[in-house]
Amino acid sequence: MIFLHGWPGVGLMWRAQIEAFASQGWRCIAPDMRGYGGSSTPDAPDAYALKEIVDDLVELHDHLGASPAIWVGHDLGSPVAGALAAHHAKRSRAVVFVSVPYMPESFGLHSLLPLVDRTLYPADQYPDGQWDYYRFYRMHFDQTVTDFNADIAASLAAIYRSGDPQSVGRIYRSALVSRNGGWFGSAHRAPTVAPDAALWPSADFEALVDAFRVTGFRPGNAWYLNDDANIAYARTAPDGGRLAQPALFVNGEFDGKYFE
Repeated sequence: MIFLHGWPGVGLMWRAQIEAFASQGWRCIAPDMRGYGGSSTPDAPDAYALKEIVDDLVELHDHLGASPAIWVGHDLGSPVAGALAAHHAKRSRAVVFVSVPYMPESFGLHSLLPLVDRTLYPADQYPDGQWDYYRFYRMHFDQTVTDFNADIAASLAAIYRSGDPQSVGRIYRSALVSRNGGWFGSAHRAPTVAPDAALWPSADFEALVDAFRVTGFRPGNAWYLNDDANIAYARTAPDGGRLAQPALFVNGEFDGKYFE
């Protein structure tokens, strides 16, 4: 089983899953994805296009012996798992998508905007719905990086919070990023909050912070800048990107971006 983290993570986030499945005899791998942790961090934004990430994993899979694996992706790791299954079907015996469902035309604003619940997010007030932050990253890339990097530990503690049942049916904060001038508004830095111990054991959270103090947020945020290249890549997949492998989608009940 190969576990692929998303934004902003490292392979260590899969500790509990690896311990559970390894105890049942599975060989489990959880790499730091390109731009994160101990992996390479190229400067050019187009180095984080989906094809480049998939090619990384093909090389890793070859190194591991290339026997068909179950690929498990979370957040932006899910589009990677899906693209690998679509373009390299023989490497995948099954695929699991956590939070982000499979989109044959690739994960991007073009795929997401038609799915926005316009009763909650009227187009005249929220043209990008809960994906407003995605647009903001593309329009104000340097600012997003600077704001997150202003206090790495605080940014990560603010990002990783347990789900809130009160968020269901309400405007999610990701829809307000542009009108607030960034995730953190005029402060341009994350508020100081205690890390959510329900999500990260303290030692693992410190390891996460240490990793981001080396890479910063620029490489991870660059994943959002490649919609056009990702669409072109998706359109080269056999059978229109249709997956023949068993697939499972796991959604967070109180995930503000996806429960609609």
